[in-house]
Amino acid sequence: MPSLIVQKLKDYQQLMKLNLSMLVVFSSVVGYIIVPSVTVEWFSLLLLFLGGLLVTAAANATNELLERRTDKLMKRTMSRPLPDSRMSMTEASIFVALTLSAGLFILGYYFNTLSALLSLASYLLYAFVYTPLKTVSSVSVLIGAIPGSLPCLIGWVAATNHMGSLAAWTLFIIQFFWQFPHFWSIAWVAHEDYERAGMKMLPSQGKVGHFTAVQCVLYSAILIPMSVLPMVAGIGGWISVVGLGVAAIWYLYNSVLFLKDNSDAKARKVMFASFVYLPVVLISLVIDKYL
Repeated sequence: MPSLIVQKLKDYQQLMKLNLSMLVVFSSVVGYIIVPSVTVEWFSLLLLFLGGLLVTAAANATNELLERRTDKLMKRTMSRPLPDSRMSMTEASIFVALTLSAGLFILGYYFNTLSALLSLASYLLYAFVYTPLKTVSSVSVLIGAIPGSLPCLIGWVAATNHMGSLAAWTLFIIQFFWQFPHFWSIAWVAHEDYERAGMKMLPSQGKVGHFTAVQCVLYSAILIPMSVLPMVAGIGGWISVVGLGVAAIWYLYNSVLFLKDNSDAKARKVMFASFVYLPVVLISLVIDKYL
């Protein structure tokens, strides 16, 4: 019996993509913390974390529900609970309904209606626009970058109940441009898997030519001048400028290496640089506020 419980917990962890969910929620929490007027209370942070985690879990679970057939065709996803038939569609749907309603309630009741509405919009965009578009066009990456950037804005709105300022949109803008090399490096490495499932994630027709790498270079290069954006918006100082600048230069450097050598090894370096960049940005902004 204990082993069955452990397996079921692992299935739910896969269904909600726990590691991805934690990064998403972390950006939301940072968006809340860096608001200049906010005095951080641990109970409020815990509620924001929980609300964001539940909505994100619902979005990822809905994604897996809709992609259960294509997931079965890809090596990296065929062992997920739905394609492997360890979990029924009914069970996964109940999980989505419970987590989504609970998460939206927490955000709406303990924070404000606007943060709950933004979270709902993010859920709908990710689950019902981005997910089905993945098999239609690489435009899905552009659409997916919107809900992928909203969590930090949601954190800000949870603290302030408004989003009408440059400061509110700063992290959204940075995270929006960060996502393109991130997505495309992953899509390059996993192209054969995506192709088997009929997913069109690269901006070019397959792993041919340098167009994908050029796009990675352009979008990572844009992040370098954006390093001063938090300072301009009044939510950062020299620590964030240096942190964001160094991380962006590292991101660009690896993108250039990928341009010179269109190999999986160099694409993985871009992917690794993307995993480093975002935490550096978030941590730099938090340090700037409290030093």
